[in-house]
Amino acid sequence: MLPPLKPIPIKERMSVVFVEKGEIDVVDGAFVVVDNLGFRVRPVMTHIPIGGVACMMLEPGTRVSHRAAALAARVGTLLVWVGEAGVRLYSAGQPGGARADRLLYQAKLALDEGLRLKIVRKMYAIRFGEEPPARRSVEQLRGIEGARVRRTYQLLAQKFGVKWSGRDYNPDNWDVSDLPNRCLSSATAALYGVTEAAVLAAGYAPAVGFIHTGKPLSFVYDIADIYKFETVVPAAFKVAAEAPPNAERAVRLACRDIFRQTKLLERIIPDIEDIFAAGEIPRPEAPEDAVGPAIPNPESIGDAGHRS
Repeated sequence: MLPPLKPIPIKERMSVVFVEKGEIDVVDGAFVVVDNLGFRVRPVMTHIPIGGVACMMLEPGTRVSHRAAALAARVGTLLVWVGEAGVRLYSAGQPGGARADRLLYQAKLALDEGLRLKIVRKMYAIRFGEEPPARRSVEQLRGIEGARVRRTYQLLAQKFGVKWSGRDYNPDNWDVSDLPNRCLSSATAALYGVTEAAVLAAGYAPAVGFIHTGKPLSFVYDIADIYKFETVVPAAFKVAAEAPPNAERAVRLACRDIFRQTKLLERIIPDIEDIFAAGEIPRPEAPEDAVGPAIPNPESIGDAGHRS
């Protein structure tokens, strides 16, 4: 019998790891990336502490063994299959964090227009640090937010001395976008991966959004947008201004550092709970016959942290 798992809470994990051109496997119980490309006599194995990673982005050129996928699921690490530089999301592995009581709570808030408006107003207040205009619908608040976002892009571009003609990129043709847009796409991909990992860890549904709707990651976009302009967007413009030879890699490293500096993973789940509390309705209790968490925690760690 294996000893019971004691997973590291999401808020204490490394945010995101990108892997490309390697075979991911489990060797002697360790999660490794095996680089056997080229003509090396022996393959190079890089160990990854998978239990301490919130999200792993798998780029073209990677292969994942069944044992590796199973181990990632057991420790609650989200695997995301993305295109080059993370510009497109092909698939994501659900790490087993969905909770029926929390899904019903989220759905109730999203389906009632009055409750949904309260949630959207709370998201607006957290994002911009001020209360939204009174007597505005969700659609009107979305329009106000869009105007402020466009203006913020312009101001940040001016601050870093980047030529900016607007957010414009083609996910089907990466190279036609200009450098600032490529940097922004790489940066937001990292943010979305980390946010989705936190949303799933808290037991909520990425698709049930409030501002964004109709997409598989609508709620992820809602939550990620709260932090976007204090984290990844300035990092992307800074890298674009420097124009390094491998800008996408430089953006990833910058995002990793900014996630750590802003303690992003410590904030996401408590902020979600704070946002949902704005609906001012009681959280539904889980039924007695409900299936428990995939990885139960015998002791509380003080917040939702990791599927508890």
